[in-house]
Amino acid sequence: MKYRTIALTLTILCFAADAHADIRFGIANEAYPPYTTKDASGKEIGWEIDLMDAVCQQLHEQCTTVDIAWDGLIPALESKKIDVIWSSMSITDERKKRIDFTDKYYSAAASMIGAKDGVAGVTDEQMKGKTIGIAVSTTQSAYFQKHFADIATEKSYATVDESLQDLASGRIDYAFADTGPLKEFLKTDLGKGCCEFKGTVAADDEILGAGVGGGIRKGDEELKQKLNGAIKAIRANGKYAEFNKKYFDYDPY
Repeated sequence: MKYRTIALTLTILCFAADAHADIRFGIANEAYPPYTTKDASGKEIGWEIDLMDAVCQQLHEQCTTVDIAWDGLIPALESKKIDVIWSSMSITDERKKRIDFTDKYYSAAASMIGAKDGVAGVTDEQMKGKTIGIAVSTTQSAYFQKHFADIATEKSYATVDESLQDLASGRIDYAFADTGPLKEFLKTDLGKGCCEFKGTVAADDEILGAGVGGGIRKGDEELKQKLNGAIKAIRANGKYAEFNKKYFDYDPY
């Protein structure tokens, strides 16, 4: 009986160690191609998922994903429901008041698309009097408040996809988001039929941030350094460039 008890204790300890080894990646529960989306079976796929898989292989860790609403990602991290936010979150000073970040793993420009009228540009004059669709709690919303609030109207959406549907239906004039998902939308039948690329907004690092990274709880230096090391390694060993080719005709870094 004594030996069985010891064996059971060792089994529990091993299980606990394995459970602790898992890294829970928080992913926004919305389609955000080419970075994250789901296939017909419900499996998460996309550039950020491929990056996550490469990072976890580099670390020899068993990783899991947790679907969370975009505006719930930081609260979920702070309450320890997830270990890292891995969902195209820009590294901004405002967010760094609450959480830390890994090193940048890609750069995200902010752009607008609108109805086909052959007029390109996102100047103040072109934005004047327009209604611009923007997902809540995003850097684009903060950018709008700083640069366009006096001349245009912001319409908020829970997800970028909802703003794109309203744009296609003619309910708003522009959709404002990261460039990658907007260009993916323009490749779809719906996007091709209704809309065109209008332009990338002027840089504002204070608002738009210094690239996209993984969100980490304050003080979790061990995980931060592990993820930074893995990101650096897969960029050096060619894996980063390898899966980029599936999604981009340029280097997103």
